[in-house]
Order: sequence, then C-alpha cells, then structure tokens
Amino acid sequence: MNGNRARFFRLAISLAVLVTVGYVLTVQAARPTRQGVPLPTDWTHYHVIFSRPATVEQAARVGNDPRYWQQVARQQQVLRVQAPPQPSLFSRILSRLRHPATTKNFHRDWSQVLGSGGSAGAGNYPAKFTFATNTAYCDAHLPIPDYVVYSTGLAGSGTQASIVAFDNLYSGCLTGTVPMSFFAYNTGGQILTSPVLSLDGTQVAFMQTNAGAASLVVLRWHKGDGSVGAPVAPTVESAATYPGCTAPCMVQVPIFTTGGITPLDDPKSSVFYDYASDVAWVGSRLGWLHKFTGVFKGQPTWIDNGIFPSQISPGTDLGSPVYDSGSNTVFVSDSGGFLNRVDLTTGLPTKSAQLDFSNRTLIGGPIIDASAGLVYAFGDDDGTTNCGGATVGCNAVYQFPATFLALSGGTKAVVGASNLAKFPNPLLMGGFDSAYYASTPASPTGNLYVCGNTGANATLYQIPITSGAMSTTATTVTPLTTAGSTAACSGVINVPNPNQPPVPSERLFVSVANNAVSSPCGGGGCILSFVSGPWKPTHVYVVGEQILSPQMHVETVMTAGTSAIALNQPAWSTQIATTLSDGPNTLVWIDQGALTSPFTTWVASNNFAIPLVKILDPNGNVQALTTTGTSGLAQPAWSTTIGAITADNTAAWTNVGALGTAALPVAGGTSEIIIDNVLGTATVPGDSEVYFTTLTNQTTNCGSVATPSGCAVQASQTGLQ
Repeated sequence: MNGNRARFFRLAISLAVLVTVGYVLTVQAARPTRQGVPLPTDWTHYHVIFSRPATVEQAARVGNDPRYWQQVARQQQVLRVQAPPQPSLFSRILSRLRHPATTKNFHRDWSQVLGSGGSAGAGNYPAKFTFATNTAYCDAHLPIPDYVVYSTGLAGSGTQASIVAFDNLYSGCLTGTVPMSFFAYNTGGQILTSPVLSLDGTQVAFMQTNAGAASLVVLRWHKGDGSVGAPVAPTVESAATYPGCTAPCMVQVPIFTTGGITPLDDPKSSVFYDYASDVAWVGSRLGWLHKFTGVFKGQPTWIDNGIFPSQISPGTDLGSPVYDSGSNTVFVSDSGGFLNRVDLTTGLPTKSAQLDFSNRTLIGGPIIDASAGLVYAFGDDDGTTNCGGATVGCNAVYQFPATFLALSGGTKAVVGASNLAKFPNPLLMGGFDSAYYASTPASPTGNLYVCGNTGANATLYQIPITSGAMSTTATTVTPLTTAGSTAACSGVINVPNPNQPPVPSERLFVSVANNAVSSPCGGGGCILSFVSGPWKPTHVYVVGEQILSPQMHVETVMTAGTSAIALNQPAWSTQIATTLSDGPNTLVWIDQGALTSPFTTWVASNNFAIPLVKILDPNGNVQALTTTGTSGLAQPAWSTTIGAITADNTAAWTNVGALGTAALPVAGGTSEIIIDNVLGTATVPGDSEVYFTTLTNQTTNCGSVATPSGCAVQASQTGLQ
C-alpha cells in the first residue's frame, strides 16, 4: 500500500506540473510571430530561486510565478543566433576569427567606457534582456533586440549618462559593430542600486537619488538614443501621462515618510518588481519599506495608506527587499544586522535575532527558495570572537524557514574570518549547484557556494544542504587570493549549462578585488570560474564532461558511461592523472587535480623532474607530467584524446581534459555578475555571456578608453573569453 501511495503521489505531482507546462506552452503557441518567450534577467532572479517542487501544492504555486519558468528557460533552453539576411561566407569566417573557440585566451569579448568612476557598484548588477528564449537577436533583427543595461553610478549630466545600454552583443552579429550603443540617458540623478526590467523589455525601473532624496524612476527607452558622453534627457511625465508617453520618457515617483512629509534617501536598496501584481517594493533610510503600484502596466504610484510605507526598523538603512509570492511576504535586512519578515497585510515585521554586527546592511540581500520555503542570509560579522582570538569575528551564512519566529537565529555556518572593523569586507550572496535545484522528491539536497574569509585571504567555501537542512560546517574548496592578503570578493553565481558544446558544463563565477591566485591575474583583481558540477548517480556522462569531486578535484570523463547508484559513489582520487571506474558500465574518470593546483610552462630541452606538474597545451587541454624526463627541442604534437599519453623526448604527458578553471584580469574586481547561459550546439560563437562592470577605473582593456574610466564588460562563459 505504501508503494502504491508513493507512486500515486509522484503521478499527481507530474500531472500538476504537466498541466502548468501545458498552459504555458498553449499561451506561447498563441503567439506565432514569436519564437520562444522574452527572458529578462536582473538582480531579482538570483535572489528568488526555486528548488524542485516536492508537492502538488508547491508545483501549482511556483507554476504561477513567471520567475520559475524563467529559471527553467535559463537552465534548459537552447539559444540559436538569428542570422541576418544572407550573410556572406567571408563574414561568417570573420565572425569566428573574432571569437576563437579555445580556453587558453583570457580576454574580454568587449568593453565599453562608463565614465571616470563609472560602476554599477559592489553588490549591484546590470540587467540583460533576451528577446526570445531560443534565439539570440542582434541589432538588425528587431525593434527590441537582445540588450544589456548598466547603471553608471554617476550623477547624470549633459556629458555623463546615468544609465546606458548596449545591443548587437554577440560576436555572431554580422551587421554593425559589436556592441552598439542602444541608449544612454541623463535621468537627472544618481543610480546607486540595481535596475529591473519589464517582462517585455520595453521599460526599465530603478531607484535614483538626488540631493538626499530618492525616487522610483520608470523609463520607456527609444532605440539609438545618445551615448555615454552625450546622453539624451528623457521627457519627464506625470504618473497620469506616463502610460501613453512617447519614448524616451520617464516618470519619477518620490518616497517619503508616512503622510508624504519628509523625503527619504535610498543609497542601498534595489527595487524588487512582482510581475503578477505590477507591484514593486523598496527600502530606504530610517528603516522604511515602500510599496508602488502600476509600475510597468499602469500609473506608477507610491502607496501611503496607513499600512505602507512601514517603518519596520527605525534608525537603520534597509537593504534590498525580496518578495515571496507564495507567502505574500517581503524579506529585508537592515543595518542593525537583523533579517525582517514583513507581513504585507499589516505591514508589521517579525525580526530575527541579530545576525550581523558590522554596522552595515546585509547588502547582498537574502535569497528565497520559494519552492521549499527557505530563506538564506549572509552576514559580514557574527559578533563572536571565534575566528581569530579575541579580536576577530566570523563571516556567517544563515538558513531560516520562511515562517521563522521572532528572535530566531536560524541555522548558522561559519565561512571564515571577518576583521571586526566598523566596515569589514562584505559577505555577498552565494550560489547553489544543480543538485540543489534538481533534488527529488522531498526537500532540496545539494551545495551552496560562498566567497568567505573576507577579513583574510578570500576563500571559496561549500556548504552542504541535505533534505532542506543546511550543515553548520562549511568545507574549504580553495583560496581565491594569496596568503596574507585581504581582498573583497563578489557574490558567487553557479551556472549549469546543459547546452554548452561540446559537453554539458556547470561552473561557478566569482570576482576578487586583488591578489587573485590564478596565474593569468598577475596578482591583481580577477574574475574567476571553476567547474562546480556535482557527481550525479545513474547519470549518462559523455567524454570530456567534468565534475567537482568531494575531494575538490576536477574529474574528467575519459570513457563515457552511466554512473553508479547513489550508494556506490566512487572512492575519488586525490592525485592528478589517476583513473577510476564508476558504475556498472564503462564510465571512467581521470583526475585533473585540485582547482588551484599550480601550472608550469613547457620549455624546450628542459629537465622536468617533478612528477605530475601540469601545463596548458595550445589546444586548451591540461597535460600532466606522468613520466619525468627532458623535453624535446620543440613542442610535441599534443594528443587531444583524454587519457592519452604524449611522448616528449624522454618525458611523457597525459591529457587530463579541458581546463577546468578560467580567469580574466579585472583591476579592482567586479560588480555582481549577470549570466546568459542558453548556448546551443548550432550557434554562432559569442551568445552565452557574462556581464559586469568594473569597480575601479581601468587604464587599459576598456573600449576606446583615453583617460581612466569605469568599464562595462562582456566575457564568454567558456574560458571567460
């Protein structure tokens, strides 16, 4: 009987999901002119996530949230570049030459000047609009092509844009330059937080501050307007006239205390938009939480109804609110170090215990797993002295149920040392691996990655989560900066990309401000990428696919096959070039080594006397020295077969797979990162990208920079090329 009930329950979940999927597909089918559906990606999509629904109720609830389907599209869809009419063979060849498909080159796809000091800022994101989930569109294709928008962090003027966007983003765009200026506006103020996009991409909303007073700005853009140094000033409309205005136009909706008495500033809180209700939420100075209605679909209005604005934490600054549609609750942190759960019916908060003692808002904002009803918060300093004698506190990650009670401390995992300074380096948001999103059938099981130890040398940590319960012990994955240094790091974003050729890929991305460990970084700031996919039981693996083993080594598939059941995971190696069998079939792995194990340079007629040193060959494969000896007069013809041995005079090397790490030098580090991860096997190169701004001025590698300038950057996922 129990087995029958279990089978019935699984069937019910499947039917519920199928009904919802069928509804979505029916809606899409009613739009024959559109291939796929629009896909906005902004900061909110990294702070509301969905593990796999475990019940019929969960499946029905998340199926009503557009962000759920957007997450599915990012992780499963294939994107193909829409070719312009009849491109020449020469143009196609030239496009590929502009984007060589190897992992050995560490460079930007493109960079664009934002102005001196221009930056989205630490903890803030650009926003990317993809016109359709299965096709990449360039400037020549549509009135609304794919584009990416960046705030500059600078006050707008006649010679400085406050917000800019670029289109013609991909190296496969064969008409026009890559990229092209899409719009650039002087909106009359300074944007210090992250923008959000409307579902159809025709509008952008953001908080703007001017002379100590903040406003919600909703902007309708016009393609081709202005440039960073010569921006256009949009027409300023009232709330009543904005819905029918002719682009470029915008409306400014100021925020106040109750009764509209005292203007309020907002230097830290990004606006959160709810697609279903056309409502937005934002925090401000003095602990007020604000509500707006009619944001993109009506007349943008600040609500003052006796419930909102709500002063949920007097005397503090609020961070970025995150709205959970399932419980109709907003979660927001404050600079007093508390996480607040706000009932939207009453406007009243439920406060956690104090989580952070750094006198700063938990600027990364919480992450809400809307399927499992879990909340994750990230604290700079836990107020203890457990991480360095009597003077140093700890970075900490906290997990709460979405219904947590007042003064709850949640479950805490320490991730290295803070520094007990008034403003220690911040601990920003973490990223979950694919196992977390896909775990079934109950509560999520997987790993959370976070860049901690921000008071010492920044370090990547892995925190296990089992059946929804977060471990109190974090595992060190790898240091990200050299010993003895102190460097701020960005949040961590983990990206499963099943469509990446030639094999599926899962990587995490993180930036450090200086002293990065990877050799291409030259001891400076860098954005880093690591293989992070977990081992999966009874999974069909293909040759070249890579995972991160529990030993924190990159393992590469040498012989394809199906992995073992969950109870028979291999006894993973800790030595480079070791092979091991997995499962009942033919699956064989070969060890590429730890994520940051050092590389050496191949030298002619050199005595390579240290076994298992690694080099990166010209094909982008890692070769491990498995027979010591003297190299030849010239580089050998390196084998491209994984596991194969290349003879090199009296030395010999074994191919242990494509490079499992990548790095791109960025002086001063980066803002938060937006990922577009829907690359397909039939694409023109360049359509699966990483977007960010620099945090400091760049003197090189920033478009046509003539003077030091902040920089908007696009790089490719594979090898950060």
